[in-house]
Amino acid sequence: MHLISLVELPAVSVSRLDRLLDKLLDGSILIGQRILVALVVFIIGRYVVKLLNRLFRHMLERGTIDPGVQSFLRSLVNIILLVLLVLSVVGALGINTTSLAALLASAGVAIGMALSGNLQNVAGGIVILLFKPYKVGDYIEAQGNEGTVKEILLFHTIIQTVDLRTIYIPNGQMSTTVVINQSRSEIRRAQWVVSIEYGNNVTHAKEVIQKCLDAESRLIRVPTTDTGERLEPFFIEVTNLNTSSVDLTVRAYVKSADYWDVRFKMNEALYAALTADPALNIPFPTETVHIVKDN
Repeated sequence: MHLISLVELPAVSVSRLDRLLDKLLDGSILIGQRILVALVVFIIGRYVVKLLNRLFRHMLERGTIDPGVQSFLRSLVNIILLVLLVLSVVGALGINTTSLAALLASAGVAIGMALSGNLQNVAGGIVILLFKPYKVGDYIEAQGNEGTVKEILLFHTIIQTVDLRTIYIPNGQMSTTVVINQSRSEIRRAQWVVSIEYGNNVTHAKEVIQKCLDAESRLIRVPTTDTGERLEPFFIEVTNLNTSSVDLTVRAYVKSADYWDVRFKMNEALYAALTADPALNIPFPTETVHIVKDN
């Protein structure tokens, strides 16, 4: 009896080992199939996501939707498509997507609390698109930066400065801070300060400045506000008596698109006119020193 038991025991162990190996082999094949299917789903899904994003972009461009809204919607749709792709890949791996969705929802609450600033940025982006304090293409000043708005995305507004730097400003800040939109009005007021020496004839200086203004054709002769209110075309007045100069402030209106070019050209014109007139002198800081002799 003992001899029979010793002979039969190895046979039983081998049978169990065979069954275990069969289960491992079947499981490996199943896992391999699922990984292969998930890989195919991912590759095809990435192509489909790119295709849908491209089609959505073309659809928006053919419509009359504001470019800022377009970039915001493209960002939102891209995120939604990527989430759907991840869920599809997870489903192809055989993981219960319902349980995963519940897990993601719970994790989303925790992540949302940790990233409340980003949620504020999304809300800020929606506020910007609804109330339109600025749009793509506007020249704005905000958060100590100024430049042209290039895109309004889900979390950020992208502006490009005049020296071609790209700045990302969170939408949450942009919706609550002071934003100066220099493109909202079609016209803009330009200002120059012209200084002359004490003793120079102010009336003559005004006449010289007026000739410079008359020679610049891009200055608006009959400026009006958006509501139709007429504005004073030119302003030339003494606004400050400095220690060594009499300052005249010069103001005129110009189209927003011509602002910088006109401002720089007028600087050159005013300088040339003042230096060419013998009756006018450009002042320099002076200091009077009194020497008292001690007897």
